[in-house]
Amino acid sequence: MGFDHCAFQVSNMDKAIEFYTKKLDFKLNFRGINKDENEEYAFLDFKDARIELIQDLSTAYIKPEIKKPYCPHFCIEIEDMKEAVEMLKRNNINIIRGPLEIAGEETWIYFSDLDNNVLEYIQWFNKK
Repeated sequence: MGFDHCAFQVSNMDKAIEFYTKKLDFKLNFRGINKDENEEYAFLDFKDARIELIQDLSTAYIKPEIKKPYCPHFCIEIEDMKEAVEMLKRNNINIIRGPLEIAGEETWIYFSDLDNNVLEYIQWFNKK
């Protein structure tokens, strides 16, 4: 058994795919429509991480409020926090909080996509 993916609801599939592929360097794996559920979906990959985006075609999307402790969120391990923060700022991505640090252990930053889905970058200093 292993981890497969995390899913986020989105309000507009085209805009969401553009955000993840153009700003966060995910690769679109495939997309489709589930007629039985009246949903559009897309699977995107970033290295070993995979997300599914789902747009409900029956009802309007209500953007959730972002609040501590920023759960649920999807976390991606990175190599260089400084570089990641510069990329987030360069791409005008909403930084929620951070970077934060526990000395000698980790540094992390929370940010969101266009639909207030929360993501996190984490850099481990002494990964065990």
